[in-house]
Amino acid sequence: MNTDEVLDVFREAGALLEGHFILSSGLRSPVFLQKAFIFKDPRLTEILCKALADKIKSELPEQPDIIVAPAMGGIIPGYETARHMELESIFTEREDGEFTLRRGFTLLPGQKVLMVEDIVTTGLSSRECIASIEKTGAKVVGGACIFDRSGGAADIGVPLISLASRKFPAYPADALPPELESLPAVKPGSRGLK
Repeated sequence: MNTDEVLDVFREAGALLEGHFILSSGLRSPVFLQKAFIFKDPRLTEILCKALADKIKSELPEQPDIIVAPAMGGIIPGYETARHMELESIFTEREDGEFTLRRGFTLLPGQKVLMVEDIVTTGLSSRECIASIEKTGAKVVGGACIFDRSGGAADIGVPLISLASRKFPAYPADALPPELESLPAVKPGSRGLK
């Protein structure tokens, strides 16, 4: 799948939103990819995650033993991508502000891990998840996401395979263009929820 085809799936789900949005990174954007509208539909989720799994298999030089995803947004694409790769999928959760493995999930030293995320903007959540994986002694062989909205600019510290990539405008809150400044800001993401 190419980026336009992925965006068509987002449009079909009503998940390509326009307005004034506060992203998880804190940046503001006129475009929001409401992946929850994709992930509520098993058919659309399977389309995107199977395509991502196929891309990972063909592009990642070192194949993983397991997939680890950051909660909340990465859990569904992590699981569904793992299903198509015939791998186990576990996830990290924030505890005292830092990602950690909980619920009895463990990784072995040297175990090859692929971190799977839903959407990457700045790469912060991905880097934090990867750091928590590396603390276990496991080896992160790469990262993957459904959509890289940095257009390839985000650095997560390991190779990133994205099913789709496009740089959408994003601005600091104190440097908004007039057309965004005139609209009320909405924060549809999950970061910061208690």
